Amino acid sequence: MRRIQLSVGLLVVVGLALLVGVVLFLTQNRLSRSDVMFETYIRESVQGLEVGSPVRYRGVSVGRVTEIGLASAEYRRPEGEAFAAAFQLVVVRFAVSLTRVGDVPSTDDAVAAGLRARLASQGITGVAYIELDFLDADRYPVPTLPWTPRFAWIPAVPSTVAQVTSAAEMVLRQIQGIDFAAVVANINDLFLDLRRQTDTGEVAVALREAATLMQELRAIASQADVPGAVSELRATAGAIKGLADGAEVRETLTAMGAAAQDLRRATARLPGTIGQLDSSLRAARNATTDVQAELAPLLRDLRAATANLRETTEALRRSPSQALWGAPPPAPPGATR
Repeated sequence: MRRIQLSVGLLVVVGLALLVGVVLFLTQNRLSRSDVMFETYIRESVQGLEVGSPVRYRGVSVGRVTEIGLASAEYRRPEGEAFAAAFQLVVVRFAVSLTRVGDVPSTDDAVAAGLRARLASQGITGVAYIELDFLDADRYPVPTLPWTPRFAWIPAVPSTVAQVTSAAEMVLRQIQGIDFAAVVANINDLFLDLRRQTDTGEVAVALREAATLMQELRAIASQADVPGAVSELRATAGAIKGLADGAEVRETLTAMGAAAQDLRRATARLPGTIGQLDSSLRAARNATTDVQAELAPLLRDLRAATANLRETTEALRRSPSQALWGAPPPAPPGATR
């Protein structure tokens, strides 16, 4: 009885678990209240991208893909309008959870700042997902659409694989545009010109002159007594070395060292000698100044006496008898006789 009850209980628990799993599976793609719908338009193939694929912002999962379709089916082309390239795009709609994104600017501000969507692959498995990131807005401008998007629109840029493929195709087109026959012909003409120059042109003349010059240099080198010159140089070097090692050179160097020491000592005493000489010159200058001051009155008196003697001599020359019979000289003014 207990085994039956236990079996029934286990069966009920397993059934409830299966029911919960089915409910979760059926409701996994339903949007929550914090999800916001966006859409983008991809020009390349979306092979590997499925409904439910993750949407990541710099590697962080922030949402999931909810719908994949063609622009020609989602947005009808007006009658009479030409089939534009925009209707060849793939429409990818995805939901982003605001709780995972956090505080972000409005969609228009984010797009103006460079928010772009692109298709990316995870590792080598080829599982594709939508990657959101901020790129250079000038390099990837916002295109113009011929319809009004149903949800907030994030422009898409080519994936890395698409960019590499486009670059490779461009290189291949440039390679295909090269005229290899003309290139080979130009190279052949270049080699022919080089051969002609080498045979009969200026290059041949230069080569012959260089060969002649080498022969002349070889002849000059063979005629010159190079071994003898080397022996003489070796002997000269030995003589110079012996002279440098001789006693006379050592004595001369010793004498020069002693003379340098004496000159150094004399140079060291030179400031004191200059100071003494300066003091002597100052004392001589002072003595000369004093002598000049003392000689000035003597010179004036001597000059006056010389003038008086000259006057007396002149008077005697004119009248010699006046010295004996003449009247006495006049008395100085104010004197009494």
